[in-house]
Amino acid sequence: MTLFDMKGKVAVITGSTRGIGLAIAERMAEHGAKVVISSRKADVCDQVAKGINDKFGKGTAVAIAANISSKENLQNLIDESNRAFGKIDVLVCNAASNPYYGPLAGISDDQFRKILDNNIVANNWLISMVVPQMIERKDGSIIIVSSIGGLKGSTILGAYAISKAADMQLARNLACEYGKDNIRVNCIAPGLIKTDFAKALWDNPENLKASTSRSPLLRIGIPDEIAGAAVFLGSKAGDFMTGQTMVIDGGATIS
Repeated sequence: MTLFDMKGKVAVITGSTRGIGLAIAERMAEHGAKVVISSRKADVCDQVAKGINDKFGKGTAVAIAANISSKENLQNLIDESNRAFGKIDVLVCNAASNPYYGPLAGISDDQFRKILDNNIVANNWLISMVVPQMIERKDGSIIIVSSIGGLKGSTILGAYAISKAADMQLARNLACEYGKDNIRVNCIAPGLIKTDFAKALWDNPENLKASTSRSPLLRIGIPDEIAGAAVFLGSKAGDFMTGQTMVIDGGATIS
C-alpha cells in the first residue's frame, strides 16, 4: 500500500461531469477509490460513470444526479451513495455557481443569494449529511474546492470571491469541530484553470495574457493539475492535514 492508495475508499464528488470535478473523480478512481459521479443532468452523469467504469473496471463508478440548490436532492445523493457502496469515506464539494460578473453594486439580490446558497450553504448541508457516519467510524476526509478568488479582491468576481473565502472559513471551523473524531476538512484553492466554468476569464487572449503574466509559471492550469491535491487529501498521505487551504495557482499569489 502506498501513501496515495485509495483502495477501499468511497468518494462522492459533486460537479464531477466536467472540469476539475471530473479530473478528481478520474484520478481517485485510478488510485483505487469507488466514485460517485454527480451533477444536475442524469444523462451526463451516466455517460461519465460509464467512461470511468470502462477505463477502471465495472462497479468503480455510479451516477447519481443532484442539484446542489436542493436540500432534498443532496440528501438523496447521500442516501443513494450509501445504498450503492455502503459508506462514504471522502466527500468533495466541488459544484458551485457564479451567475454574475461585475461590480457588487450591480448584482441582483437573487444572483447574490444563489452564489451564497450554492457555494456555502449547500456545502454545509452536504457535509452535515455525511459527517455522522464518519464520526461513527472515526475517519473521514472532506474537501471543499474553493478558489484563489477567496484570497484576493476583485472588481468582477466579488460575490463569488466572498463565497469562496467563506468556504475556507467553513473548512477551518469544521476542522476544529470534527478533529476529535479524526475527520479532516480542507480546501483546495485553484487559480485560473482552463474549464468551461472559468471560460469568461480565459477565452479572451488579452485577458488570459494579463492573468498569466502575473504568475511565475506564466500559463493557465488544467483540471488534472488540481486532481493530485484531492488524491493527497483523500488518501493516507493527507491524514495529518486539516483546516488548511491548498493554493494551486501557478504561483499567482506570490507575484
